[in-house]
Amino acid sequence: MSNSRAERVAGLLRRELAEILHSEFEYEIPRGLISVTDVEVARDLSHAKVFIAVLEIEQAPEIIRFLDEHAGQVRHELGKRIRLRITPGLKFLHDTSSETGDRIEQLLAAAKKKG
Repeated sequence: MSNSRAERVAGLLRRELAEILHSEFEYEIPRGLISVTDVEVARDLSHAKVFIAVLEIEQAPEIIRFLDEHAGQVRHELGKRIRLRITPGLKFLHDTSSETGDRIEQLLAAAKKKG
């Protein structure tokens, strides 16, 4: 199985998971509070890491815990929407890349003011 297949599946999963999380869990997680930023799929498509950006950072641990607790329900819905021989197991992770970028920008701005 080539990496390109895994990448195509990851893209499909990213789109479908974003839709599932916003439609099926709209009352538990308000729209706009989270975003699916990336999905990494194992070569054998048996499992996937789902990276979630959280708007209100202090709520991130609670939201990730909620998603992990409901991973089976999300996987079931995903299986109904996509046609794969095996629907990957899901592991939700907090994506901190935007927070890191913001922190770097703040540090650069502070250094610029000093210099």
